[in-house]
Amino acid sequence: YILFFTDTGKVYRKKGYQIPESGKAAKGTNIVNIIQVETGERVQAMIHFRDLNAENLFLTMVTRNGTVKRLPVETLKNLRNNGIRALTLDEGDELINVQETHGSDRILIATHDGQAVCFDETDVRAMGRTAVGVRGIRLREGDYVVGAAKAVPGKTVLSITERGYGKRTAVEEYRITARGGLGIRNYMVTEKTGPIVGIKVVDGTEDLLLVTEAGILIRTAVENIRIAGRATQGVIVMRFKEEGDRVISMALTDREQETEKE
Repeated sequence: YILFFTDTGKVYRKKGYQIPESGKAAKGTNIVNIIQVETGERVQAMIHFRDLNAENLFLTMVTRNGTVKRLPVETLKNLRNNGIRALTLDEGDELINVQETHGSDRILIATHDGQAVCFDETDVRAMGRTAVGVRGIRLREGDYVVGAAKAVPGKTVLSITERGYGKRTAVEEYRITARGGLGIRNYMVTEKTGPIVGIKVVDGTEDLLLVTEAGILIRTAVENIRIAGRATQGVIVMRFKEEGDRVISMALTDREQETEKE
């Protein structure tokens, strides 16, 4: 099964073989032809499951306004085609991240202005589908959540800013704090770096894709981005051709294997 989660807090289910296959260079199929999303609804996360009856398997959801909810996967086994509510959102809030967790994971939440909180998932009790969730991080005025991930020991937290700066920081530098607080510094955000676009927890074997507002895309090896402390400005990862351009999106992909011929 593939579960699709949208920004409105709904979840849709499809079997993998129901999604049309196409070649590498193909445009693909519009999502509205696969799942019955409503107008303006955006898919924010996609998670693959073999068994929706598994015990001790949870979906940990994080919203833009800092709310966290942990939902047992088994509550989604009777999904209808037109989707069901997985999370009740407050007015103006939206779902931005969903992680598959196993009852003993740690969750890291990062904000636009460079704050972060890291807590045990057990700090969030498991709830039913219609529940709103609990406070994951308390936000200062104007701040909002840009990303969340499982804090896996031995890996690093990759942060990217709007002005093309980035750094990796060891997961171990993010001490466990109680959820619902203001958190700790994740990035020394300055006018030069710009605010945070997103975070990913990485092991250094991946490639990073960055997309700018002007439609420029670059691909770079994660291992080329320096490891630095939490309260640092990082290094330049991307330079812009156009004045005023900025990074708007980041994603990870498998390492591109360079052939001898190249």
